[in-house]
Amino acid sequence: MQDSRSGALGQSVLEAEKAAEKVVYRGAARWFIFTCATLAIALSVNQLFNLRLGGYSMLGGMYLYLLAGLFLSLTFVCFRAIGPASARVPLYDWGLALLTMAVALFFAFTADQSLDAGWEYAAPDHAVWASILFYVLILEGTRRAGGTVLFGIVLLFSVYPVFADKVPDPLNGFSQPFRDVIPYFMISSEASFGIPMRAFGNLVIGFILFGAVLQFTGGGKFFNNLAMALVGHYRGGAAKVSIFASGFMGSMSGSVISNVLTTGAVSIPAMKKSGFSPRYAAATEACASTGGVLMPPIMGATAFVIASWLSKPYVEIMLAAAIPSLLYFFALFAQVDAYSARRGLRGLGRDTLPVLRDTLRDGWQYIFVFALLIFLMVAFRWETTAPFYAVVLLLLVNQLNRRDRLSLDGLIDVIVSVGRTLSELVAVLLGIGMIVGAFQATGLTGPLANELVYMAGNSVPMLLLMGAITAFIFGMGMTVTACYIFLAIVLAPALVQAGLNELAVHLFILYWGMVSFITPPVALGAFAAASMAGASPMRTGLEAMRLGGVIYIVPFFFVLNPALIGQGTAPEVAFVLVCALLGVWFISAALQGYLAFFGPLAKGAGAMAARVLLFFAGLLVAAPEGGVMGLSHLMLTLLGLLLAVPAVVLARREGAAPATA
Repeated sequence: MQDSRSGALGQSVLEAEKAAEKVVYRGAARWFIFTCATLAIALSVNQLFNLRLGGYSMLGGMYLYLLAGLFLSLTFVCFRAIGPASARVPLYDWGLALLTMAVALFFAFTADQSLDAGWEYAAPDHAVWASILFYVLILEGTRRAGGTVLFGIVLLFSVYPVFADKVPDPLNGFSQPFRDVIPYFMISSEASFGIPMRAFGNLVIGFILFGAVLQFTGGGKFFNNLAMALVGHYRGGAAKVSIFASGFMGSMSGSVISNVLTTGAVSIPAMKKSGFSPRYAAATEACASTGGVLMPPIMGATAFVIASWLSKPYVEIMLAAAIPSLLYFFALFAQVDAYSARRGLRGLGRDTLPVLRDTLRDGWQYIFVFALLIFLMVAFRWETTAPFYAVVLLLLVNQLNRRDRLSLDGLIDVIVSVGRTLSELVAVLLGIGMIVGAFQATGLTGPLANELVYMAGNSVPMLLLMGAITAFIFGMGMTVTACYIFLAIVLAPALVQAGLNELAVHLFILYWGMVSFITPPVALGAFAAASMAGASPMRTGLEAMRLGGVIYIVPFFFVLNPALIGQGTAPEVAFVLVCALLGVWFISAALQGYLAFFGPLAKGAGAMAARVLLFFAGLLVAAPEGGVMGLSHLMLTLLGLLLAVPAVVLARREGAAPATA
């Protein structure tokens, strides 16, 4: 019964996403989305490049109000009040869209006055009523774009300051009247228009635009062909292609479910055809799509929020996330290889694969554009403007490519797609910004961190375990960005106060907020993939847990040893990276029962004991320095290698013949 309920949940999510993907906007809706998105992009270019068109420079607050008005109004055009996505926009939704625009314009044009007069603490009556109206519109936009669960959480926390003094410890705080709280949410730079929206206005727009243009101009097809040409002919080639292609597409889209639906439509049938079970094919796609959101250079929108939250350049977040992402995808690759070896699965026929030379000749420009993007971010630190330069270059070189040349109608489709994506994100960010504001208004952030440290008994491992469980639970009911922001307020200060590296703590929260996509009982990514593969949702979720098992372990490694996020000297980072890769290889072999270059571990009397030893050997080799009984990293590594010897001996004895199991 539980399996059928889980399958129903995955199926409902899948149907909702498919309905959204199939919506084709025509007429007034299409042109309204195009116009609003174009204006927003133009506003962003003017602000970020400091063009001062018309001789006027906007305040940051005015800029964010205008963006919110444009994109929140699109929420009412793109998302229905009840039922699935539809291109037919009811009259009342048009009315809500125009009302949203009008309210946002009021706040934009009074931004100077509200700043000078301190409206966030003492707003006049007309600003109070405008704030309440904006508050209601944001709540409804959050409900439509983020779902009922997120809406309920935002609603609860938005009214929390009104009765905060009546809540028992550790959530007891200062209370304020409703008429004072709502203007604070709408006018203060600490709430709806605080860090999340600033990250959106300064970073997210350009990267989302770049990802969309890359896909629409054939970039997605090129990188898929490149993956097929590079690894398609190796054993388990179809799954290895899925890992590369889905990882890359997930990095561009920032959405696990939509990535499963797009790349999974091709990769899952290919894997099944080459001998993978439906369950394993679906799990592979779900794990690869989940990891894509954690993979530089684009990652998901949450990475940009982290950069703004920590006041660090985005390139630092990107570089810090590189090693954990490498470990995760290396583990996926190693497990797929071990699974294929045990079952004797061959690669795809070379005659069915693209030729590498031809693929590079036809799509080298996409690699060049990516190189330019990374160069501008790393060498010049142009995080805010680099994606716009890359978009311009991409559009220029696209016009030289006859096969994938983007037409004027195609360009409109790109902007409409970007408008819909960003409207969903803005509605969620404005809503969860009120959670940030609620904690700021009640003065609860600092005391709550102290309480958490006290509850954990000043034990860092216990605090991390509490944090991981909390992030997992909230990740089941929120978007990744919403989950991260909530925990960045509540949990991150406590972990930093315990002496952990701040950047590592925020990446730890991000990773554990992602695990719910492949972990039952929710496992939305795995369930959506299972629906496409015709597999059991719960069994697929359990397979995804094993296949993506490293995602549960790696965050503990890098939060306790910041060298795994590049925080250390070059020799130190290189040493811990090599150890981590070796440890991940052992763990992957233990999970799949096959040690590459040695043989299977899946048969014989001592096989299970050997797999257990190999698993713990991997943990010790990759463990943080001083993480076990105060032993040095070198001692832990040697102990791990010693434990691995029996498993290696068994694998060598069994030989390289594939098992029949």
